[in-house]
Amino acid sequence: MKYLKVIAFTHKQIELKELGKLVICQENLTAKLQEAKGHFQIPEIFYLATCNRVEFVMATSQVVDKNFAREFIGFLNIGLCPHFLETFISGASIYEEKEALNHLLRTSCSMESLVVGEKEILAQMRKAYECCRSAHLTGDYLRLVMNHVVKAAKEVYTDTNISRNPISVVSLAYRKLRELALTSNARILIIGAGETNKNISKYLQKHKYSNFAVFNRTKSKAEALAAELKGKAYDLADLANYQEGFDVIITCTSSVEPIITKEIYKTLLNGETNRKTIVDLAIPNDTTAEVIEQFPVNYIEVHTLNELSKSNLQERCQELIHAEKIIEQNIIEFIPVLKQRRIELAMRAVPEKIKEIRKRAVDSVFADEIRSMDDQSREVLEKIINYMEKKYISVPMRMAKEIMLSDN
Repeated sequence: MKYLKVIAFTHKQIELKELGKLVICQENLTAKLQEAKGHFQIPEIFYLATCNRVEFVMATSQVVDKNFAREFIGFLNIGLCPHFLETFISGASIYEEKEALNHLLRTSCSMESLVVGEKEILAQMRKAYECCRSAHLTGDYLRLVMNHVVKAAKEVYTDTNISRNPISVVSLAYRKLRELALTSNARILIIGAGETNKNISKYLQKHKYSNFAVFNRTKSKAEALAAELKGKAYDLADLANYQEGFDVIITCTSSVEPIITKEIYKTLLNGETNRKTIVDLAIPNDTTAEVIEQFPVNYIEVHTLNELSKSNLQERCQELIHAEKIIEQNIIEFIPVLKQRRIELAMRAVPEKIKEIRKRAVDSVFADEIRSMDDQSREVLEKIINYMEKKYISVPMRMAKEIMLSDN
């Protein structure tokens, strides 16, 4: 496991409002990671960004420490001023080897989440990994790691009650929204058609809300969500000219710049002066501070859900103990899996080497002797060589596995 390294920026050390400054714009993500991968000679890497963490998972033999993290984040050129860069580096958690695997396993089953028991994190990790895998940023090593991460998470969710009566950031946000006692025909603007807004939309449907307008950069996705909600779909660019009024804005996009500026919010109000509600689950926030400061707004964001998450953690304390044991067992199980894979990769060359030896023996070393044989003798010799070749190919692998098992 000596190659597994993680640089993690999470809600535990860094304010949620600040974490958004580390998010890489999706349009630039692959290019930036490919450049960093080449520049730092990192064989494999993937990037994870959620509402309460930004992490870089690497397979590399080089030293990964705070100095490396500083240079790495600086190279990504995501617009951090020196002050913020140092703040983030001081709050970074660096994991390697067994600790890195332990961290990834705990993260996958929500034990490192703001809300313990929420299942969204596993889907987010898988999606992040698949995105980087399809861009050829990862390889065989991180494939093995992610397979085990998924396995462990499924065991925790199946064998414990950690996710019983599941509570997620979305459900906590909706709970706060319900406390406002909105009418079922409240005008709701949904900005962004990603998983978070799809999930909160399910709660809204369940409680009979019916008046929706969906905005998204890709209009086809807005149309798909709007169809489920029986609402109207718009391009995100249409938001600046929307004048049909609203009571609630629910926003969660991957934009690194605010979507709801003071100017756009004034247009959306269309002259109305009563208190509105904004549910902003984006990191960084989609709403500028000016809107919150200058207008009467019930503002619900990830940061405000902290107290609810603390009570959630207390409720699940016993389940965490059970989950820790499952994770510990999975770490133990991963070591022989990794060793076996290394043996398989090392043994790939065995068949070709044996064939090379055979060819040299037949064509060169014993060429004269073989030519002096009759057809029947050469046929017998061919059978003997074929038999021995097959046996010699299987023997090293079998012996290596036996040694590995006896070591364990």
